Amino acid sequence: VQLVESGGGLVQPGGSLRLSCAAAGLTKDYYAIGWFRQAPGKEREGVSCISGSDGITDYADSVKGRFTVSRDDAKNTVYLQMNSLKPGDTAVYYCATFCSIGIMIPTPADADWGQGTQVTVSS
Repeated sequence: VQLVESGGGLVQPGGSLRLSCAAAGLTKDYYAIGWFRQAPGKEREGVSCISGSDGITDYADSVKGRFTVSRDDAKNTVYLQMNSLKPGDTAVYYCATFCSIGIMIPTPADADWGQGTQVTVSS
């Protein structure tokens, strides 16, 4: 599976961005998709997850109430709507074909990652 993130950029505190994760080469009908981020000098962390066929979502406490994940299976795309952005949200954001909220689990052997998109929140 090839994943391509887009939608990152520079935004002022309090602003919004919508990230997209487009998937190609899917070999099964539904994948759980996780969004992760990694800030300079910090560990990668999982920020959201949307499950496969039933679309159940989960979020890290740090983004709950501000970020919303959704999926459009007809377009093979998962979105991360990010509102009320803070400087602490600055990071490279990645999507992957697995989920991990809280303590980061090792990447499963059959999982795929996108290349990442930079989000910078600054005035």
